Amino acid sequence: MNNEINSLLKAESEQLQKLQDIVKKSISDENLIIENLLNPPKEILTQGQKISDKVARFGGSWTFIILFMLLLFAWILFNTIAPKRDDFDPYPFILMNLILSCIAALQAPIIMMSQNRQEEKDRKRGENDYMINLKAELEIRALHQKIDLLLEEQIKILFESQSEQMEILRSIEKKMSK
Repeated sequence: MNNEINSLLKAESEQLQKLQDIVKKSISDENLIIENLLNPPKEILTQGQKISDKVARFGGSWTFIILFMLLLFAWILFNTIAPKRDDFDPYPFILMNLILSCIAALQAPIIMMSQNRQEEKDRKRGENDYMINLKAELEIRALHQKIDLLLEEQIKILFESQSEQMEILRSIEKKMSK
């Protein structure tokens, strides 16, 4: 009887050791992922990148559109109503068209630079999402291993107890047949 208890205790300690090994392995697998998620690399922006972000943010706002429309309206109104000696850009507003073309020519690449940086941020965000999914997958695998181990041990114990019961039944049968 004492031998059976020792073997059961040994089997349970082996099972616990296997579970601890699975947990240690899953923790070591996740350390890199967790480190990257908790400490993302700091984004270092140059002065030009900061300016392009500000220009893109302002150029794509209703404030810019309203201010620009008011400026154009004031420009046209002044150059239409002002006396001939005071108007600096008479109708057909060639100077205004030149300024608008220059603004568009400069603003477009600046906005594209900002959009490229935003695309890079989106790519990094996608990588973080992938790492989170990978971490979840590793945790699920570890859980599957734990469940498989528990089931394996339970089946083993079940077979052992069944074989012991069979031995007891055989001994009872022998005793009854005598």
